[in-house]
Amino acid sequence: MSSQSILYIITAGIISIILAVFMYGYKTKFSNKTKWIYGSLRFVTIFSVLLLLINPKFSTKTYTLLKPSLPILLDNSASVEVLNQTENVVSFIESLKNNEELNKKFSLSFYSFGSDFQQNDSLSFSEKNTNISKALSTTNELFKNETAPTILITDGNQTLGSDYEFSSATFKNKIYPVILGDSTKQIDLRIEQLNSNRYAFLKNKFPVEVILIYSGTETISSQFQIKQGNSVLYKEKVSFSEKKNTQIISFTLPANSVGLHKYTAEIVPLEDEKNKTNNQKQFAVEVIDQATNVLIISEIVHPDLGMLKKSIESNEQRKVIIKKPSEALSVLNDFQLVILYQPNRKFATLYSEIKKLEKNTFTITGLETDWNFLNVIQSDFRKEITNQSENVVGVLNKNYSSYAIDDVGFDDFRPLKTRFGELEILVPNEFVLEQSIDGYTTESALLATIEINGRRSAIFDGEGLWKWRAQSYIENNSFESFDDFIGKLIQYLASNKRRSRLEVTNKTFYYNNASIKISAQYFDKNFVFDSRASLSVSIKNKDSEEKTVFPMLLKRNFYEVDLNSLGAGEYQYTVSVDNESVARSGSFTILDFDVEQQFLNADVTKLSRVATNTQGKAYFISEAEKLVTNLIEDDSFQQIQKSEEKTVSLIDWKYLLGLIIISLSLEWFLRKYNGLI
Repeated sequence: MSSQSILYIITAGIISIILAVFMYGYKTKFSNKTKWIYGSLRFVTIFSVLLLLINPKFSTKTYTLLKPSLPILLDNSASVEVLNQTENVVSFIESLKNNEELNKKFSLSFYSFGSDFQQNDSLSFSEKNTNISKALSTTNELFKNETAPTILITDGNQTLGSDYEFSSATFKNKIYPVILGDSTKQIDLRIEQLNSNRYAFLKNKFPVEVILIYSGTETISSQFQIKQGNSVLYKEKVSFSEKKNTQIISFTLPANSVGLHKYTAEIVPLEDEKNKTNNQKQFAVEVIDQATNVLIISEIVHPDLGMLKKSIESNEQRKVIIKKPSEALSVLNDFQLVILYQPNRKFATLYSEIKKLEKNTFTITGLETDWNFLNVIQSDFRKEITNQSENVVGVLNKNYSSYAIDDVGFDDFRPLKTRFGELEILVPNEFVLEQSIDGYTTESALLATIEINGRRSAIFDGEGLWKWRAQSYIENNSFESFDDFIGKLIQYLASNKRRSRLEVTNKTFYYNNASIKISAQYFDKNFVFDSRASLSVSIKNKDSEEKTVFPMLLKRNFYEVDLNSLGAGEYQYTVSVDNESVARSGSFTILDFDVEQQFLNADVTKLSRVATNTQGKAYFISEAEKLVTNLIEDDSFQQIQKSEEKTVSLIDWKYLLGLIIISLSLEWFLRKYNGLI
């Protein structure tokens, strides 16, 4: 409280005494006792009112002790069970929870990780992938402003995400890896990686690349082979030594018939190998009769052209050719879809030929587009002609129904360049993305699709799509989500297939360590997406004849089911709509590949480097008690005293108002009782 407020309070007290004495002590006929009672009550009332008018402020300080955080990251992947470390992990976690000294010094929090990262200490050791990098980066964000030494309990074998050694380089706290396993190296021969196309074309050959790894000190020989059923399609002798411990084998296999073909890659195991699971790997290739051919026509050179080719060809079923308008006319009929990039007057002959052949088109416009020409040559859309440009971003239309689409983060993507003005679409259309300028939607399309008499087309009014793909990679460490968005658009535009009321999308084969999903769209009789329907999928295992029914969940403009609980095998499915005679059937194959069973040892070297890079220290699970002791005795992790000062105004003190009411009421009651009112 300030000295000025104290002076005001003293003055208020003197004034209250003077007024109380004047009212009940000066020239009054009351007894001395009555004068004192009435005077005291009046003093309390006046003084309290004056205090409220002065409204002094009182400051209070509270002190709290903050313990340093101790996040504990638990590997919940199946490889922990393969290495026989589950009991050690559970026992160590219980010892951490029950250690009074540790809990007195630190605030413990438990997180588990596999494919994802989540806060809990309930472990099943059933995760099909390990993403240590995501666990470290998320922990770094959660505790970046705190002193938080981190215990990382893992075998160090990562199967998903970026290299966690590089993720730890920016970690702001010390990392203490607890290594599950030992440093003893067992003799092991394994298939480290197998690369092949998902699709191949009939009567062609498709490439296969295999990376083989040997762990051991002796010189050994073995045989690598590719089998299809009982037939050996390819074989090669291989030899390894302590220095020559890696081999890369590249070869091609024939695609002689249409359909799904399953293969087994195998390197013959050594007699004394402990882990023989990693000596073979299944893979599959779907042989198709023809590809979807896409023609991109552009008079200018632009980064968008390379981006479109890369994105579209990320699916091996599609092939892209880039031509200038003068070169494209003679080959136009060889393509299912024509992409017209920033058309100008040199496209005039092409437009008449496209109309004649009834080709599906995808028009992309930008700053180099000749809108004088484009407004005249076609009648689907038009735009006011200006020389000004503007920056636009896209807002996803969540009610878009022509095909299933996911939001890949359009709101956060960088703005694209376009000509100023409203894009007016003159025929029935459906917005995929709406233009947004400075946070305000313009009710003008950025991307829209058009379907008239079975002919499909689209208009995208913006250049700089390469920036979107690059930003998607930065945010997701993968081009997959953006390429999937482009792929679905191309698939829709390249097809003249008439829509049915129930559309089902699935892959012909999946690996059982990856996401296994089937999606569907259901439309009412007016072909409007029905979000109130109830869809389910019946799954039948072809070998065991076992049937399972799963409900499909609504996700924006489509339904989806996650089938990761299914084991390896061949399956038939039927998607049906409750209370409707509408259903679609198909089949898919799940290939057996448990990546978590490929490891024989913990990655001691990498975990030790992670500890060194963050000034921490690595411990084996058998030395875990040493880690606890060192954390307790480490003086660099101290509790922090935090002071908090609160300033409260007297006017907020409700008891003072109550005191005023009581004193006035009591004075009035006594005066009434004594007949003075």
